[in-house]
Amino acid sequence: MGLRLPTGDGRVEDYRLIGEPVAQGTYEPARSRLAFAAAHVVADPLGDNSPGRPAVIDWEHTLEFRRHLWSLGLSVAEAMDTAQRGMGLDWTATQELIRRSVAEAPTHPRTVGAAGKRIAVGVGTDQLPTGVQGLDAVIAAYEEQLALAEEVGAQPILMASRALCAAAAAPDDYRKVYDRLLGQSSRPVILHWLGSMFDPALEGYWGSDSLDTATDVVVDLINENAGRVDGIKVSLLEASREVALRNRLPEGVRLYTGDDFNYPELIRGDETRHSDALLGIFAAIAPAAAAALEALDDGDLTKYEEVFAPTVPLARQIFSAPTYYYKTGIAFLAWLNGHQPGFGMVGGLQTGRSLPHLAETFRLADAAGVLTDPELAVTRFRQLLVVGGVDA
Repeated sequence: MGLRLPTGDGRVEDYRLIGEPVAQGTYEPARSRLAFAAAHVVADPLGDNSPGRPAVIDWEHTLEFRRHLWSLGLSVAEAMDTAQRGMGLDWTATQELIRRSVAEAPTHPRTVGAAGKRIAVGVGTDQLPTGVQGLDAVIAAYEEQLALAEEVGAQPILMASRALCAAAAAPDDYRKVYDRLLGQSSRPVILHWLGSMFDPALEGYWGSDSLDTATDVVVDLINENAGRVDGIKVSLLEASREVALRNRLPEGVRLYTGDDFNYPELIRGDETRHSDALLGIFAAIAPAAAAALEALDDGDLTKYEEVFAPTVPLARQIFSAPTYYYKTGIAFLAWLNGHQPGFGMVGGLQTGRSLPHLAETFRLADAAGVLTDPELAVTRFRQLLVVGGVDA
């Protein structure tokens, strides 16, 4: 089975599929790690999802995708940057997404376990208008979103805030905001450190352009609030820096890796500690993630590596610079695998990657065994290529 794919040097070449799809089925939640997949949203193909317009969501397929993740034993990180927070998903749609997903979670048998309902939701400040806000406005915006998480009974993820990054003049400003929020949450929260490669507006988060200084700030914050912090999700794409931070966390506080380049080694861990997972790539490679985590539970590190290793080149492709367009690759694979009817995205973000980029994503997804229905994937991508002017 094959098709003609564009290459990065302006040619079109014949390509024959080579991958063996990872075995499908249902999985129990991992016993040795907590694993959240940050889920995307499916755009309504009949809605006006052009840039700048309010998001119109296909709720049936959006929620079905979450049921798919739960069936694989994965937890759901809802309304995160993978769901296009600040890149097409407005606050009105975000509120409905959170309410619908949390209402769905308790009805699913896989949602009971170590992570409670096995859903956590992003709490941010993206309802604020563009422009520099004062710290009080930032706190009020966070509090509004935290109140929603409290109302629906979901674990909050205190997302890194563009507004806070713009308003804060020093590390003490971050401490003021986070101390206030941590004191209001009824359950331990997940903190969120998103590097500037994911969002350039977050450059200098925690009050310093030095990552060493920023690390000191966040470690001090966690030490002072250890009983109120479940863990911190770190997305800096530097494995050594994540390990160094992980080793400084107080006992009982988790490091949730958000490193979509180095997740196999970080989740496996070392003789001292390991990272749990809160990853956008897990939405794209969900069956492989489930199989690898099952192997890790069983102590079969050979299989763990065999399953995860071919997914890493795919992850590095999807999250290649400009990294903030990784959401396009997530939605692309969801479409190829039949989880949504079209390749549209809210905010028109399906245009964030070129056809040659998507063609390489297709090759690597095939090699990783995450094209769950290769015939469907070929048919769908061939249609997109034809529309794009490529004889496939």
